[in-house]
Amino acid sequence: MSTAVLIAAVVGGGVLLIMRRLFPRQKAAQLLRYPADMMRGKTVIVTGANSGIGKAVAEELLKLQARVIMACRDQRSAEEAAQEMKKQTGQGQGAVVVKHLDLASLRSVRKFCAEIVEEESKIDVLINNAGVYQCPYTKTEDGFEMQLGVNHLGHFLLTHLLLDLLKTSAPSRVVVVSSKLYKYGHINFDDLNSENNYNKAFCYSQSKLANLLFTLELARRLEGTGVTVNALTPGIVRTRLGRHVHIPLLAKPLFYLASLAFFKSPLEGAQTPLYLSCSPEVDGVSGKCFANCEEEELMAKATDDQAAKRLWDISEKMVGLTH
Repeated sequence: MSTAVLIAAVVGGGVLLIMRRLFPRQKAAQLLRYPADMMRGKTVIVTGANSGIGKAVAEELLKLQARVIMACRDQRSAEEAAQEMKKQTGQGQGAVVVKHLDLASLRSVRKFCAEIVEEESKIDVLINNAGVYQCPYTKTEDGFEMQLGVNHLGHFLLTHLLLDLLKTSAPSRVVVVSSKLYKYGHINFDDLNSENNYNKAFCYSQSKLANLLFTLELARRLEGTGVTVNALTPGIVRTRLGRHVHIPLLAKPLFYLASLAFFKSPLEGAQTPLYLSCSPEVDGVSGKCFANCEEEELMAKATDDQAAKRLWDISEKMVGLTH
């Protein structure tokens, strides 16, 4: 055995061992099976539907004959994804509409919502899926730290501006994609916009905790309206979400192979948002978090009613909402 092969074997084994420790093999996702026309006549908005989990869940909804509105920042990529989905699903399936939505711009969010309210008679499901992960320190168009701005504030305003239509469409659902990495964050009310210190991993965790607190407070406010809201943690999925994470060039092939072994596919990652969008098992269920299509027990900081209300009030001010 040559020295190069021996080194490659040792390095590869080391990478796989590290991956096994960091990412223990996840519970296999059981692919859901629903009647082919289950979502016929339903309109579903999916943010970030041009790739990853968003694209996978949009395609599955299309197969179930839903009318899917792909709300995406990159319109060209979304158009290409829409064409690909149409080819995959074939004739006689649902309809797909591509619309521009940049969650890093409150102006874009408002424009998108105004168009939806004008053009759509109802919304049956809103899936808040789009997100950014551990990006370098940047600010949104409105001056918010990017991860907080896109993952939380953009979706906060989006949902608020569509609430009246969701209520008139009841029973309707809001689905919020969070992450198990919420466990490593807290809401830094003293520096919510990370002006004094920026840690990209912490800021992602903070934004995902914000998703859960938003779900908690929104569910409380929606009691009796016929609109439910639930969150989910999809697990570790092979998507472009980690594009800002630096991996040494020589390690990339090994990392890719390890991801095939330890990460979920986008289709597997899409099963829980699909379940929360479609399943009659969660009719009337609200304010909960799910993983692998089962209710998940959250840490106390994600079920703190006072923190949820405080974050809601601050978020309203940040995005310019008035009572």
